[in-house]
Amino acid sequence: MKTGLIITLSMTTILAFIGTYFFNLTVDNIEQFLAVSVVIFADGFFGVWAGVRREGFQTRKALSVLKTFGFWVVMLACILSIEKGFQGTAWLSETIMAPFLVFQLISILKNASMVGAINNELLTQILDKLDKHKGERDQ
Repeated sequence: MKTGLIITLSMTTILAFIGTYFFNLTVDNIEQFLAVSVVIFADGFFGVWAGVRREGFQTRKALSVLKTFGFWVVMLACILSIEKGFQGTAWLSETIMAPFLVFQLISILKNASMVGAINNELLTQILDKLDKHKGERDQ
């Protein structure tokens, strides 16, 4: 009886510590978690809307938004844990998450264009401005 109580209290303590750690990590970096969440759900919204127009609603594709959300939130938590634990790794979240967010934003624009939320000319203008930083290539 006492062994079961000790194991239960030990597990409760460990789980409380882990839960508190990730709660504090989330609160300290709420902007990053919100950015990932908003971008994924906006892409999912327009993606499902475009899918409904093309081929009808598919539960599998709608649930993939939640799978993507779960993966990237866990990935962000891992990256932030590494940054917090090891000095000199503050560049990790920018290096890994920024390209993901840019690709998701482009996907949002494409999906919004497919459903008619923005017209194709505006999409073309936006995408052309994204490539402006490249400049003219020397031959």
